[in-house]
Amino acid sequence: MSKVWFVTGSSRGFGRHIVEATLAAGERVLATARDPKQLDDFVTRYGERVKTAALDVVDPAAARAAVQVALDAFGRIDVLVNNAGFGHISPFEQAPKTTSARRSTRTSWASST
Repeated sequence: MSKVWFVTGSSRGFGRHIVEATLAAGERVLATARDPKQLDDFVTRYGERVKTAALDVVDPAAARAAVQVALDAFGRIDVLVNNAGFGHISPFEQAPKTTSARRSTRTSWASST
């Protein structure tokens, strides 16, 4: 039986490659992106084995909605790949407080407490 994967940040980079490899291996995937239209080619090629959902990972309501899409489509989630994020050249503590990563992290922490 194939596994059900939930992959964040699927529109490009590692996330896109993970989704591509997972689908090519016969698995099922919920692929998420801020703009799920960027994932339409997966739906065209893989049909019902892939579902897409809009997700900005700092939005708890969007995360719950995306999980529900996966559960409604596939009944479960076996593998979570939390790929969405930002890259910085400097250590996190030295990044300017105005960077989007620091704002996102503060938002995530604030919403989880």
